[in-house]
Amino acid sequence: MENAESLTPIEAARQFIHTFFPNCQGALLAGSVVRGEETATSDLDIIIFDQTVKTAYRESLIKFGWPIEVFVHHLSSYQTFFENDVKRARPSLPRMVSEGIIIKDTGIIEQIKKEANQILEKGPEEWPLELINTKRYFITDILDDFKGSQNRAEELFIANSLADLSSEFYLRTNQQWIGSSKWVIRSLSQFDKQFADEFVDAFDSFYTSGDKDKVILLVDKVLAPYGGTLFHGFSLGKG
Repeated sequence: MENAESLTPIEAARQFIHTFFPNCQGALLAGSVVRGEETATSDLDIIIFDQTVKTAYRESLIKFGWPIEVFVHHLSSYQTFFENDVKRARPSLPRMVSEGIIIKDTGIIEQIKKEANQILEKGPEEWPLELINTKRYFITDILDDFKGSQNRAEELFIANSLADLSSEFYLRTNQQWIGSSKWVIRSLSQFDKQFADEFVDAFDSFYTSGDKDKVILLVDKVLAPYGGTLFHGFSLGKG
């Protein structure tokens, strides 16, 4: 969202920290502007570490010509967020900390970055077989709806669910991080660019022409290493 009158991202981040968090112990600038992926609507993701704040919080502001998302932590609250991100397999904060450019540091950032990098390198917890089978069952159910539906409006939303669940299944069964929205395809591409291209092609083919075949083949391919589709014999909660 930078314009002719805006400061650069780093200049804006420095001004923001100097103005609003002058006594913080550390600060990082993260997000798309750091990765070189910014667009006309990109904002600045700024992570603050300040021992004086009582609770972690997030706030959205427009300052210094930029929309800013600020994530404020005291010197231990970030660890709880790290743990929660690991549990949901979406490492939002560890990723921001890892990629972040240091704007201010009183000697704490190196250790926090080290913790974030260790989390990212380790990956999420492995799915147990019972959960894999449960996910297979629900993907099978949606796939059957997709195959049988003749209602275009319904098919669009069935396909959305199928894309979310099949991408999650592919990544998690390979012990990879997942994401939402734009991070679905980014996560797939980071792990397996060829599969990501197949994934996009399959769903793009359906959305543009209504052809379901590529999506059906893709989902079958995702499930195949774990026994394929699952309906007969599946049970959940039976004593």
